[in-house]
Amino acid sequence: MASKPTLKRADSMAENMPDALRQSRYHMKRCFARYIGKGKRLMKLNHLMDEMEAVIDDKNERTQVLEGVLGFILCSTQEAVAIPPHVIFSIRSNPGFWEYVKVSSDDLSVEAITAADYLKFKEMVFDENWAKDDNALELNFSAFDFPMPRLTLSSSIGNGVSLVSKFMTSKLNGNSQSAQPLVDYLLSLNHQGEKLMITNTLNTPTKLQMALIVAEVFVSALPKDTPYPSFELRFKEWGFEKGWGNTAERVKETMRSLSEALEAPDPMNMEKFLSRLPTIFNVVIFSPHGYFGQSDVLGLPDTGGQVVYILDQVRALEEELLLRIKLQGLNVKPQILVVTRLIPDARGTKCNQEWEPIDNTKHSTILRIPFRTEKGILNQWVSRFDIYPYLERFTQDATAKIIEHMEGKPDLIIGNYTDGNLVASLMATKLGITQGTIAHALEKTKYEDSDVKWKELEPKYHFSCQFTADTISMNAADFIITSTYQEIAGSKDRPGQYESHTSFTLPGLCRVVSGINLFDPKFNIAAPGADQSVYFPYMERHKRLTSFQPAIEELLYSKQDNNEHIGFLADRKKPIIFSMARLDIVKNITGLTEWFGKNKRLRSLVNLVIVAGFFDPSKSKDREEMAEIKKMHTLIETYQLKGLIRWIAAQNDRRRNGELYRCIADTKGAFVQPAIYEAFGLTVIEAMNCGLPTFATNQGGPAEIIVDGVSGFHIDPNIGDESSNKIADFFEKCRDDSDHWNKISKAGLQRINECYTWKIYANKVLNMGCVFSFWRQLNTEHKQAKQKYIHMFYTLQFRNLVKNIPIPASEVQPPVSRAITKVPPTQSTTTRRSQSRLGRLFGV
Repeated sequence: MASKPTLKRADSMAENMPDALRQSRYHMKRCFARYIGKGKRLMKLNHLMDEMEAVIDDKNERTQVLEGVLGFILCSTQEAVAIPPHVIFSIRSNPGFWEYVKVSSDDLSVEAITAADYLKFKEMVFDENWAKDDNALELNFSAFDFPMPRLTLSSSIGNGVSLVSKFMTSKLNGNSQSAQPLVDYLLSLNHQGEKLMITNTLNTPTKLQMALIVAEVFVSALPKDTPYPSFELRFKEWGFEKGWGNTAERVKETMRSLSEALEAPDPMNMEKFLSRLPTIFNVVIFSPHGYFGQSDVLGLPDTGGQVVYILDQVRALEEELLLRIKLQGLNVKPQILVVTRLIPDARGTKCNQEWEPIDNTKHSTILRIPFRTEKGILNQWVSRFDIYPYLERFTQDATAKIIEHMEGKPDLIIGNYTDGNLVASLMATKLGITQGTIAHALEKTKYEDSDVKWKELEPKYHFSCQFTADTISMNAADFIITSTYQEIAGSKDRPGQYESHTSFTLPGLCRVVSGINLFDPKFNIAAPGADQSVYFPYMERHKRLTSFQPAIEELLYSKQDNNEHIGFLADRKKPIIFSMARLDIVKNITGLTEWFGKNKRLRSLVNLVIVAGFFDPSKSKDREEMAEIKKMHTLIETYQLKGLIRWIAAQNDRRRNGELYRCIADTKGAFVQPAIYEAFGLTVIEAMNCGLPTFATNQGGPAEIIVDGVSGFHIDPNIGDESSNKIADFFEKCRDDSDHWNKISKAGLQRINECYTWKIYANKVLNMGCVFSFWRQLNTEHKQAKQKYIHMFYTLQFRNLVKNIPIPASEVQPPVSRAITKVPPTQSTTTRRSQSRLGRLFGV
């Protein structure tokens, strides 16, 4: 459309739609007749537009309609249901804002309806009996949302910590007693029974404020670097305990921040103060599925980027925890446990070891717990889609082992993916611990109409369990960590992963009229970084991994085909455009190859290097990958790319890959990420970290990572000619202006260092843990009410669904397994203390 139409200032789309339909009444009558002409059906935007194109033959007339208000409404429609004589529209005017309208094809009358009514109409297409059942299970989690002002701006989505700080400030502001919840929270802080911050003598805001005045005057007179132990006894006399800081200066800053929070709280200071509190020492991270290990696991089933993400995450969190504990003036060793599944049949990995210290950390360990059934321990790998029958017992076993090892409850639990998030929810609810979740990927958005068609997909994917578990975890979590805004709320044209869970239906099972509220402040954005010891700038010559360079030289330029590479680069002087990804349709590697093949100008300027998949389709077990492999070979032949392209098999050595990025940068090349959609874009971060100018898809996370034309370039994966010309334009400009390449390279590095490092990530995540720990205490009653609702859903629905997933008897072995290798934990605990602690927590 040429320009965006201006809607009347009305309350809803339903109020704008009648006039819009009336203006094109003749065409719309014919169009709606076509919509309902094929009977009951679910239509997407392309179906609606195809029917309109068939009705309005004249291109100018059609353009006029589409450029008006009606065009805007139709283009905002995500889907529509035809139930003659009505067509029911699901309209998304902006991220997070949905409206539902019912239009009569007889007289074009319009009626606004609720989400529940829309879902019932949708169900009529797939299961009419269920749609008409007055006793169908209907879920509404919004009924238990915490009381707070209703947000209305899409831009507020994902800014949870900031919003919570504002809400808390409002709640604490008022008379002196309004701050009592904050005092109570400070009184609750301890580490393994040792009081921190204040004693019971300072149990009211007035008492605390008076003591703060005295203490602040005292520390202000001390040299700034005076260590806390030198005045600790004096502080104890006034009712203060450790935790305020390691020096007089740090203690004064923390006390001043608290004084402001008590007297005149403001959001920024509230967040700053809560993040300074000694709240988090012990962290548990759950990731049950796949082969979780530090070596020889990448590429095994269900094992990929999530493992890399968590290991980098742990190192960053430990470093940040150590810094915070030091600044708090405490002598405490933090503990981080990554809890995953122990697999006796470990396929040459360490996944059959119970304990494994995490490399380059001092206090972080992998703990593996086996999957158990009534018949014994599950011996072999199990798909992430078949994992649900084992999770409840896994949670119980893991909880007991964690408490024994940590000598108490952890302070923060973080789940990963559907299975890890469900386990985290079960444990956090049981123990009353602050919980965060990370989806990584929500399967519901990967398969079109997977909710209404769940019965067709159930035998292979068990989506009934997965979607139920995801809904439980989202609502149970205190905060949700996402990598990008688009992961939550998508873009103007495309709903986000979480947004697809706002309302949906599983006909015959349940109707979720409100699954998650995108405006809930639990949503927070913390983008991961890349390991900067592996992915560092090409110009840092003293750090370059020169031992890999001969192998990389062979990998890029040898003219002999082998099992690792095929094709060759005839002109070594040309820069290289480089891409590395899985070989599937969404990653669009074949699309990039076709762009390159079609664009003579681009071929004259650069070589193409692809790192992806296998060369022989028979080596793949994935149908989609097999088809893409065959397509790659066809494209190379069709466009006669011999001498212009190097195809390298998938590479799993991160350190060598890091040097490979840098070697591409040495050629003054670029990285291209052409995905149809990319939730985040870790390879984009890796490439930019190494100083490679980067072209990345404008669909998803990379659109947020790169500032187009400044720190890299956006490309549209759906318009190949435009994208390939944009790449060619860049290299022509580099040829004419020798400094242009360096300019983009440096701007990319600056963007990464300002926004996308693991240090920034760790600081944000720990701030979330600190802020939401207090937030959940402020809203205890609402939290408990929602937990009861979730528990009922879990007990009555999820447990029954799990029973439908078979457990192969051949994969189960007796409880005692020789395959399980145990490495004793570094921390010992007496049996009596462990038993008494478990007894208190579980009532045994």
